[in-house]
Amino acid sequence: MFYTYILKSNSDNSHYYGHTKDLNNRLKDHNSGKVRSTKGKRPWVLHYFEEFETKSEAYKREMFFKSIEGYRYLKEKGIT
Repeated sequence: MFYTYILKSNSDNSHYYGHTKDLNNRLKDHNSGKVRSTKGKRPWVLHYFEEFETKSEAYKREMFFKSIEGYRYLKEKGIT
């Protein structure tokens, strides 16, 4: 399985969107400072995720979440 995920920063309530094969290890990477783009806003909590059969599907969903349409979708669902 592959995952598209949204993290929420406890320090400033910002969000980070990504995709991965191992959700638990990826969250650990974000919180241990191994990811440059999230290092300064630690700690992060898993806010939302979806499962997919393929990496391609997970990546496409991440790109959707990063689009204006995706932002509106997440807002309507009360996710962000």
